[in-house]
Amino acid sequence: MRRLRTWGPGLLLVSPSIILVGIFVYGLIGLNVQTSLAETRDRITNRITNPGGVANYLNLLGDDRYQHALWNLLVLTVVFMVGTMLFGLLWAVLLERGVTGEGAFRSIYLFPMAISFVAAGVAWRWLLSPAQGPDQAIGLNQLFLKLGMPWLQSSWWSSDSSFNMAAMAIPAIWQLSGYIMALFLAGFRGISDDQREAARVDGASEWQLYRYVLFPQVSPVALSALIILGHMSMKMFDLIYSIAGANSYTAEVPATFMWIQLFPQSNPTGAAANATVILAIVAIVVIPYLIYTNHTEKDGRA
Repeated sequence: MRRLRTWGPGLLLVSPSIILVGIFVYGLIGLNVQTSLAETRDRITNRITNPGGVANYLNLLGDDRYQHALWNLLVLTVVFMVGTMLFGLLWAVLLERGVTGEGAFRSIYLFPMAISFVAAGVAWRWLLSPAQGPDQAIGLNQLFLKLGMPWLQSSWWSSDSSFNMAAMAIPAIWQLSGYIMALFLAGFRGISDDQREAARVDGASEWQLYRYVLFPQVSPVALSALIILGHMSMKMFDLIYSIAGANSYTAEVPATFMWIQLFPQSNPTGAAANATVILAIVAIVVIPYLIYTNHTEKDGRA
């Protein structure tokens, strides 16, 4: 009874949230998995389109178009994460060392985060226009012409090579580098000046100061940033949809392919299987991080 009196009011307070999360998060996940395992037939020909069970997932993973989407996702994720981490860390180091007008620079770097992916995608679709030549080039290709560097013109995201997804990562890097900068800057500012002065007194150079004193202490921030960027890239839909359009094969990733499965192809079972695979990939990335964070917090309290 004593435990009930202790936990009862708090449990009663959060019970609406627990119920809503249970229904609209885990309940819908369960419904999605159930849909992905269903057997479906074509309404006109009565031909089996999805055999049901695990075979639905095997058919999806064996689909050449889905393998192409997975490869695009891999290229996008690697370029996006590396580029965003590099720019974010660079800007954080520059601001951490102290610059005139730091508040203005922080605002400039963080401003892209205030823009939705859809609005940014519309602008970047013009900037990354594949049109080339003096009469047709617009966006960045026209800028390269004006600067006398026509060899830098590119077909960007519309090319058939892997570079198309590397180019697609450019807008995402531009939009989220400021966020990573803020994370690293907060980590740097959380390190006391005493440690810096002690390292300098011991004869450490500025590079050694960052390499052996500051960077190791912001490694948890870097890990958190990698997890955030990784799961965002895996679910990225609106930016790619805004730039490449609804049915772009060259820039297709599992999230945009799921849209095609669900609407143009009228294949909700295949789309549900696709969504479950995306969820599994995100879980593989996020769950170990949550376990690691939980153990770290317990060790810190101990």
